[in-house]
Amino acid sequence: MPRLRLVACQLNTVVGDLDGNADRIVRALASAEQTGGDLAVFPELAVTGYPPEDLLSRPGFISDNLAAVDRVVAATGACAAVFGFVDIDQQGRLFNAAALCANGALVGTYHKRLLPNYSVFDEQRWFAPGTEPYSRYVIAGVPVGVSVCEDVWFAAGPVTDQGRAGAKLVVNLNASPYSIGRRDDRLAVLTQRVAESGCAIAYVNQVGGQDELVFDGASLVMGPTGEIAAAAGQFDEETLVVDLDLDGDEPGAGDPGGRVLVSAVSRSAHGSRPSTAPSTATGTIAPVLHPVREVYEALVLGTGDYVRKNGFSDAVIGLSGGIDSSLVAAIAVDALGAEHVHGVAMPSRYSSSGSIDDALSLATKLGIDIQTAPIDKAHRAMAALVGPLIGGEPLGLTDENLQSRIRGVLLMALSNDNGWIVLTTGNKSEMATGYSTLYGDSAGGFAVIKDVPKTLVYELCRDLNRRAGTDVIPDAVLAKPPSAELRPEQRDDESLPPYDVLDPVLAGYVEGDRSAENLIDAGFDPDVVDQVISLVDRAEYKRRQMPPGVRITAKAFGKDRRMPITNHYRSHVDRPAQPLTPATETTAGA
Repeated sequence: MPRLRLVACQLNTVVGDLDGNADRIVRALASAEQTGGDLAVFPELAVTGYPPEDLLSRPGFISDNLAAVDRVVAATGACAAVFGFVDIDQQGRLFNAAALCANGALVGTYHKRLLPNYSVFDEQRWFAPGTEPYSRYVIAGVPVGVSVCEDVWFAAGPVTDQGRAGAKLVVNLNASPYSIGRRDDRLAVLTQRVAESGCAIAYVNQVGGQDELVFDGASLVMGPTGEIAAAAGQFDEETLVVDLDLDGDEPGAGDPGGRVLVSAVSRSAHGSRPSTAPSTATGTIAPVLHPVREVYEALVLGTGDYVRKNGFSDAVIGLSGGIDSSLVAAIAVDALGAEHVHGVAMPSRYSSSGSIDDALSLATKLGIDIQTAPIDKAHRAMAALVGPLIGGEPLGLTDENLQSRIRGVLLMALSNDNGWIVLTTGNKSEMATGYSTLYGDSAGGFAVIKDVPKTLVYELCRDLNRRAGTDVIPDAVLAKPPSAELRPEQRDDESLPPYDVLDPVLAGYVEGDRSAENLIDAGFDPDVVDQVISLVDRAEYKRRQMPPGVRITAKAFGKDRRMPITNHYRSHVDRPAQPLTPATETTAGA
């Protein structure tokens, strides 16, 4: 029985960095050669980075991508390589493609057949589906099929067809973004495809942050009986080596695409197996992260990559002594290093002494520098300037939002002067309901916890403290009621339902697309449902102006959810449909 040594190369590529990505592939391929690999597998669109979006509309980008492919092909030796790139045919159609090459030559090309066009994916905007007959490549004596991402997600699809056509291993190149629970979804799908096809599957995923998307890696090899034979870690670049003892090639098997001999004899010097031995696979299996820790690591990777890949070295954060800014600061320290994170406390006349102390305590525990810039003088000056324009002293939301915008101005001044990126601190509960100030606490370059509900913010902070063995996030921050502190004795639950009530309704309406009637039938209070839906619908214009942030749920604001701003549809139950009244801004604590 032939033994094939497979090397899964879980890389962190950069969209548009064609030369850099080619260098990453070539370096990993050289490492695979040194390990005695027979086949090195790379992520989907590894040459261009994923998703390249409308870079694909530029002819020069396509031709430069093909030149990078030539470089990689020329660098191959006895270890075959499969990697993703953008192909183009004579009619100018683009394909999400995989190249298989060895010994300096391109052996074959596979075009992705199933193109996702939902959630964050728009592949039908750019690519044509593949239609070619399948080819079965013989590598180290093992018949191997090639597929790309979505091809593995559907029953009786390309992967199943390749297994039934004689492949004993199908490699699947991926750029599958992270969301909560995604790993379990993948395992369920791979288990089904293995059962249908009867072959092993090597699932190779990219890792890293790209704008709001974060890719978790978690590449794995599932053996032909459904066992996980090897698994890479999450959120780190890794080279996973696994030895596969699989049935050999059977010349003449019913394969519509024929047999392409890549390498006849295994290069792996580990001895032969008896021909009667069962199919087996051996490799390392990385531990699976706890779900809350998984979210934290996604936020760290997404933040760090966004900052670094966009040319920043340092970040600045407004520290209010609240839980949101505390979590963002902790994430930034783990992503960038304490020496690259800078805090600013900007107390007003309404800020409690406890909140100021909590901000200073947090900075000390995290090892970051912090400056204090009281805003009371600026607040009074702005009120005096605005007063004549509005016919009197600013009160209510007008006055509250002045404070938030003064803080935004200070943070952006530090950004301009030092070249630091401003990390905003609003969470998903606030983004959903519009509980924020345009050009105030929403002003900045990246919204770290934009997709994290408030209740999960608390879970992340408590888990961080447990792992650290100390209260990195001060206990006082966790204990006090959430407040923007923009007026005396202010509390968030004066403007919103309590977060443990609010967040489940938001999850149903925003992530589950459930109607008001459906939510009420599920047991939610009708008045709460009506209030929450009204807040969410009114705040669409605000969300369009928010900075990008890490996506961690199945439906984030941004690529996932594209609602019209001008929209009079209402799903309220037993209440007359009313057009929207002009929205007034609400405020949220930083």
